[in-house]
Amino acid sequence: MSTEDAYLVGLRLSGRKVVVVGAGSVAQRRLPLLVASGADVHVIAREATPAVEAMAGITLQLRDYRDGDLEDAWYAIAATDDPDVNAAIVAEAERRRIFCVRADAAVQGTAVTPASFEYEGLSVGVLAGGEHRRSAAIRTAIHEALQQGVITADTPRTVAEGVALVGGGPGDPELITVRGRRLLAQADVVVADRLAPQELLAELPPHVEVIDAAKIPYGRAMAQEAINNLLIDRARAGKFVVRLKGGDPFVFARGYEEVIACTEAGIPVTVVPGVTSAIGVPALAGVPVTHRHVTHEFVVVSGHVAPDHPESLVNWNALARLSGTIVLLMAVERIELFANVLMEGGRPADTPVLVVQHGTTAAERTLRAELRDVAARIREDGIRPPAIIVIGAVAGFGG
Repeated sequence: MSTEDAYLVGLRLSGRKVVVVGAGSVAQRRLPLLVASGADVHVIAREATPAVEAMAGITLQLRDYRDGDLEDAWYAIAATDDPDVNAAIVAEAERRRIFCVRADAAVQGTAVTPASFEYEGLSVGVLAGGEHRRSAAIRTAIHEALQQGVITADTPRTVAEGVALVGGGPGDPELITVRGRRLLAQADVVVADRLAPQELLAELPPHVEVIDAAKIPYGRAMAQEAINNLLIDRARAGKFVVRLKGGDPFVFARGYEEVIACTEAGIPVTVVPGVTSAIGVPALAGVPVTHRHVTHEFVVVSGHVAPDHPESLVNWNALARLSGTIVLLMAVERIELFANVLMEGGRPADTPVLVVQHGTTAAERTLRAELRDVAARIREDGIRPPAIIVIGAVAGFGG
């Protein structure tokens, strides 16, 4: 058999015995899909990777393959690192008329595993005559085209109505989640925040109504109520509405207020978490918010009100006594107040600080300072929002 003359077919394996011989990296990649199909999966191997050993939904036997192990099987995969053993497995499968994939030499098996993916009820598989990299590349291209709306699936979309609350990530359009991008491609209306990745909006087709939430004509106190009403009105008109936010919709973004408003109005809401700037921006600037033997905690704090403001809910004295990482959001305008209250509460004045403006975008700027001089440095360098401020030992990494 050659891979060129392979006949693509979908196997219904639910409840049927499948034997996988070998439990290394190849088997590790194949097993999750077999388990997801509902197959009765039996794995036989001398040794297994930790991931295979911990995998639920399989029966694992740590021993050598023996002739007869394929009895009652419907499908088999020979995935050992011994060519002779793999050949013996294929031979037994031939005798028993069981289709068998030989992982180390595809042309010597009786079946070939395609590069595949699932999308909205579709199972898509690609074979490229044994050119595994090519089949994987084509598979990925088709998957991305479906997610981005370049190819339209001729099936009802997963979310045909209501509102999707989507976290767009910290700025780089490639940091939105796969699900978020897929739902955005299905939108009739997009209500976008100022910090939502603007390149994503440029990809939308002309029929999509794009509304800048920052320009809704209401006073500041009424702005959130106006956004809530807009989401509800468009959804009630039969439109699928995507509320696109920067970062994660539940991290200082008032996303849950929108969930409550829509739910009370009887509008179904889908929540898609996003990469929060509090973690993603420092990470891409070379700073982890935690690190072994350095910090056992990190705290994300909103700086939208001053420490002594009556509406402040932050215990700044307790925060100052922590030894871990503090990530300040929306804090540039009041950084003098925050730095002073932390030092007064016990944070050492020489604590490293990292400031990242417009993180993950082409306009990104970084500034490194100490807690004692960070406010002055921010003013000298003209740092303006949006910016992330990281305070703690990890802020000294990568400098």
